[in-house]
Amino acid sequence: MPVFEDSTQDGDVYAEERQQAIAGEVRARGRVAVTELAERFDVTGETVRRDLASLAQQGLLVRVHGGAVRPDVAAIGAEPDLQEREQSMLAEKTAIGAAAQAFLPPAGGSVLFDAGTTTLRAALALDPDRDLAVVTNAIPLAAHLSTLPRCEVTFVGGRIRGKTQAAVGVETVDAFRRLRVSVAFLGTNGLSRTHGLSTPDPDEAAAKRAMIAAADRVVLLVDSSKFNREDLVSFGALSDVDALVTDPGLDDSLRAELQALDIEVVIA
Repeated sequence: MPVFEDSTQDGDVYAEERQQAIAGEVRARGRVAVTELAERFDVTGETVRRDLASLAQQGLLVRVHGGAVRPDVAAIGAEPDLQEREQSMLAEKTAIGAAAQAFLPPAGGSVLFDAGTTTLRAALALDPDRDLAVVTNAIPLAAHLSTLPRCEVTFVGGRIRGKTQAAVGVETVDAFRRLRVSVAFLGTNGLSRTHGLSTPDPDEAAAKRAMIAAADRVVLLVDSSKFNREDLVSFGALSDVDALVTDPGLDDSLRAELQALDIEVVIA
């Protein structure tokens, strides 16, 4: 690994190389910390802060307390419409949905499907001849699952969020609290080391939290665009997840950290 010295001689050259490397880190990981960068490049924290300020002026990152984030990560609370999300990374989500089938319980078992476009792909991949007791709070998933001849479908109702077509609210949470399922397939808007699993809406976060509590095993279905992203409300820690199914965009450092938490990681 190259060492970038805080030197006056050829300082502009060192700074340019270092800033290019920092920009690459932000693109790949979504978030960087001043202390980590200072140690990595063997420079002072003040030098790193100057680098981040320069990169922020170029629109390559957004400064936050203690470091910087990728511009799309900084858009906390911004939630695209369902139709827009359905077309985003569709091939990756379809592969994730197919790989998720390995985590289904034996015939006759129970499985919970969270709302979301990736969990929908898992529902669409279900074998129609498989006997399952299925629970969901998502209208699009319930509409499809109800067409499968051997699925016994329970729809958990409540107030419907237009953004996600998911039932949320006190009634929804209470219903999930009364359930126990073998496996829960969950989605998330964001996943990070410090903020865990997160979503923009507090009511949706409460429903997801209740799903985690209702499941013997939690399987997270998430494409790599959600990594190192933090949304408004955390609904679970990384340690709440038993298995994670994603695409090849998962970086090695995060994968190692997930596996250190005894999370089974599957690349679809």
